[in-house]
Amino acid sequence: MASSEGSSAPRPVPGAYGLPVIGAVRDRLDFYYFQGQDKYFESRVEKYGSTVVRINVPPGPFMARDPRVVAVLDAKSFPVLFDVTKVEKKNLFTGTYMPSTSLTGGYRVCSYLDPSEPTHAKVKQMLFSLLLSRKDAVIPAFRSNFSSLLATVESQLAQGGKAEFNKLNDVTSFDFIGDAYFGVRPSATELGAGGPTKAAKWLIWQLHPLVTLGLPMILEEPLLHTFPLPPFLVKGDYKALYKYFSTAGKHVLDTAESLGLSREEACHNLLFATTFNSYGGLKVLFPGVLANVANAGQKLHEKLVAEIRTAVEEAGGKVTLAALEKMELTKSVVWEALRLDPPVKFQYGHAKTDLQIESHDAVFQVKKGEMLFGYQPLATKDNRVFGPTAKEFVPDRFVGEEGSKLLKYVYWSNGRETENPSVDNKQCPGKNFVVLVGRLFLVELFLRYDTFTAKVGTELLGTSVVFTGVTKATSGPGSM
Repeated sequence: MASSEGSSAPRPVPGAYGLPVIGAVRDRLDFYYFQGQDKYFESRVEKYGSTVVRINVPPGPFMARDPRVVAVLDAKSFPVLFDVTKVEKKNLFTGTYMPSTSLTGGYRVCSYLDPSEPTHAKVKQMLFSLLLSRKDAVIPAFRSNFSSLLATVESQLAQGGKAEFNKLNDVTSFDFIGDAYFGVRPSATELGAGGPTKAAKWLIWQLHPLVTLGLPMILEEPLLHTFPLPPFLVKGDYKALYKYFSTAGKHVLDTAESLGLSREEACHNLLFATTFNSYGGLKVLFPGVLANVANAGQKLHEKLVAEIRTAVEEAGGKVTLAALEKMELTKSVVWEALRLDPPVKFQYGHAKTDLQIESHDAVFQVKKGEMLFGYQPLATKDNRVFGPTAKEFVPDRFVGEEGSKLLKYVYWSNGRETENPSVDNKQCPGKNFVVLVGRLFLVELFLRYDTFTAKVGTELLGTSVVFTGVTKATSGPGSM
């Protein structure tokens, strides 16, 4: 990956940044409006004949001091971004700009810390302890919350012939996470039904430089991509979210104090990890899984029905971790959705020393201090690894011994799927939780329905799905 053994001599990284300010602004307009994300990167790979290339990345002027990066855009070069002996991760979670710490209580939260900073290990250990302490609550909390969601889908279909999944998921996922992590649904507290809206607003205040709302360019450029939105406009929303976490997360904060964290810093980190990382992830994950399965059609639905209902029947009609482990196709579908549409598309790192980075075709020299950048959807759709179907949804891609060999090229968690998060790396602490709830989502869906139809589109953070029809289960546990 970052070694030149058996390869040709290192060469300079090709590419160009253009004129100061003007080049970065031009590239930003290509990225958002004239080409779009995928084409922006693909066109530069094609232009320079290399998957390691010098480019500008958004947001550029005047949000980011320096938009220049070395982009690693294939499956072989990309994992250098996971190696914390080679790259530093300090203040790089959102890339070439960092949102104001006023949005996180004045603290640099864990996502912005390098593993070499002592607080990183303490916060990550707090999150591991939370996940371990609540492991038995996840399945019942999920089934309770998402069975209610699907009941609402059926009600809306009966009334109007369609049901917008994303809106329902935004509300349900927020309650589910509170229920699973703390045993307290946010909607049952002072937050009431306003939690998801407050959370979404706070997320936008941090991510607005990297998104487009579909507004005219003349409005979006000055409003979203040039200057930060004022943090005071979401201060009240953040305060309400903080109050929920400080109360509902009492047992987690007790653990944090025993690890040497102040209760206040721990609570800001807990809010960020739960709302930005977990909730923000599920806002993207479930519509992505649902869209791919909807588009795949009835034949896949029949296979998932057979696998899921057989495993649940063999477990005495219960959804258990042991039953889930038997669902090989179900797990493959979740991994394939995460491969095609990772919740976090961009990764960054500063070279700690002069580095040699190896792509499929060459070895490149990078200087100490240069910013490395990865656009994950290109790396995980690398046809040198995944073949001619690299850009297609192949449900059983990861089934069996041969399929499992490809898992090391699934990078959605800021690490390889074959590796596990630790206090010493930057891999998502909730990696296994995400794959688990992705499977639970399919289980809930196909215990209840034999098949379904939906219209798939796009929205702010990813895919949008509208149910247009469901066929209730005719056999197995879901038909009872």
